Amino acid sequence: MRILVIEDDRRLANVLKKGLVEEGYAVDVAFDGLEGQYLAESEDYDLIILDLMLPKLDGLTICTELRRKEIKTPILILTAKTALDDRVIGLNSGADDYVGKPFSFRELSARIHALLRRSAKNPSPVLKLDNLELDPVKHEVKREEKLISLSSKEFAILEYLLCHKNQVVTRTMILEHVWDYNFDPLSNVVDVFITYLRKKIDQGFTKPLIQTIHGVGFKISDE
Repeated sequence: MRILVIEDDRRLANVLKKGLVEEGYAVDVAFDGLEGQYLAESEDYDLIILDLMLPKLDGLTICTELRRKEIKTPILILTAKTALDDRVIGLNSGADDYVGKPFSFRELSARIHALLRRSAKNPSPVLKLDNLELDPVKHEVKREEKLISLSSKEFAILEYLLCHKNQVVTRTMILEHVWDYNFDPLSNVVDVFITYLRKKIDQGFTKPLIQTIHGVGFKISDE
């Protein structure tokens, strides 16, 4: 999953990025409104965390403009402006949720999970395929009820594959959703992590689930 943080407080933005990366998200950060709007319109994100009081272009304008252009990415407003009227204005501009500063990272994480589940139209957070289960809230993976330990990047790749089960995903698609936009597109890191994943979720089980589609990418399927 890939998140865009638009926040001009560099310390807070870096703290948010660190916490979200530790949870397995790929995170891009913009420190002003113009850069944030550009990234939101040109890149594919699963969620946007948006401050309202930004240099160059304010958050409400960004939110309104994204919705006008029919960009439906969930938007979570994160701001010190917590009065009722401010919350109403923010939600009416097209935001999906509103968190006031100061906030607890635990609450923010829970709201992110809720927004991602809602946008995926998936009432259950657990992703399943055959006897494989991934719970993004508990950050657990099981196969045949056996708990499997994954790194944050392995978990993020498996989650992305399961969100697109029975579909072919390219290396570029995985890179864009698991690493940030500064990552080298010529790297073989995706293949390396797919190898790690196969050893953990396929090796020792009767049916392999991760398939290589030569010349294209990968697919997770029980067919």
